[in-house]
Amino acid sequence: MKKTIEMVFRNAGNKEIVLYVPSPREDLTLAQVQPVMQDIIAKNVFDTSGGDLVQVVEARVRITDTTSLA
Repeated sequence: MKKTIEMVFRNAGNKEIVLYVPSPREDLTLAQVQPVMQDIIAKNVFDTSGGDLVQVVEARVRITDTTSLA
């Protein structure tokens, strides 16, 4: 089983942009992730084709399980 944090932002072009962080800590909370997302916006860390990141949309954990076909 593989876990990934997905941080979802909206850019100036009104498109959703997702940043993926693999292998998050098990005890990570929304209260810990939200300030980081706000900091990413405030410091203008990433450039997107639709402009600057302007809004936090959501943070979520994606869990995937891969099984090979026999």
